[in-house]
Amino acid sequence: MTNDMELQLKGYGLTTAQILYRLPDHPALLQTYIWQHYDIAPDFPEMRSFLRFWQEKLDGPLHSVRYVHRKLISATEWRALKGELILH
Repeated sequence: MTNDMELQLKGYGLTTAQILYRLPDHPALLQTYIWQHYDIAPDFPEMRSFLRFWQEKLDGPLHSVRYVHRKLISATEWRALKGELILH
């Protein structure tokens, strides 16, 4: 089983964040950065960790962050397989 599938089965969903930040040399200009990772709503520990890293290590100050989150597998979509039918 892949790592992505394991995370989804543990309740992680795909989080995409659009990060606007100011350019260090030209603070009047904004630049966009797209970040995507598996994370858990509503606390978003992975995204918070990334934003903390950004504020501590990178020069471009954050302007705003917009994000969306979607669970790719829900309880109603996952079920155990009780049998297998093989053709040919």
